[in-house]
Amino acid sequence: MKFVVKTSKTVEEALKEALVELNATEKDVEVEIIEEPSKGLFGIIGTKEAKIKVTLKNDPEEIADKFLENVLKGMGIVALQDVVLKGDTLHVDINHISSSDMGILIGKRGNTLDSLQYLLSLAVNKDRDEYLKVVLDTEGYRQKREETLKKLAKKMADKALYSKRPVKLEPMNPYERRIIHSALQNVSGVSTYSEGTEPYRRVVIINK
Repeated sequence: MKFVVKTSKTVEEALKEALVELNATEKDVEVEIIEEPSKGLFGIIGTKEAKIKVTLKNDPEEIADKFLENVLKGMGIVALQDVVLKGDTLHVDINHISSSDMGILIGKRGNTLDSLQYLLSLAVNKDRDEYLKVVLDTEGYRQKREETLKKLAKKMADKALYSKRPVKLEPMNPYERRIIHSALQNVSGVSTYSEGTEPYRRVVIINK
């Protein structure tokens, strides 16, 4: 389990420093006081600082790593994963994976990857007071998909402008629909809306 040892003038100050380094709250850690602070002779000579050991008992990085290790093993996929906590977002990247295994992991239109991200988020946020956003990716797939969707949005917007008829895109998940809406929100002459029910909800581009 991840832990840090901190020294400071008071236990409170040492704990504050430890929580910042671990990016955690007091509820997520166990605190062991190694040395109590004490004032020496005349309040100066022999003064001892507080020394504490702070252990992360609900480590999201460790939880995510073990969860994915078991899932990938169950799927028969050989890969490595990098798990990094930045602020309130847990970034997880699955790499060193074959193209065939990547196709299985991503699934049709990223559905398998999105489902795995959802399950990972449930595992990481179980028993946590502070919610962490989880972003699961593999070999930069999400960035490449975003770029592809932006190009598609521009192409279909041009089609809507030229034909003066509504253009309906393929069904997409909420994240991908937001990319389309965002890409076209400032494009002159067109507007967008979503229609249908999940998982068949789609973006419609119209000439306005």
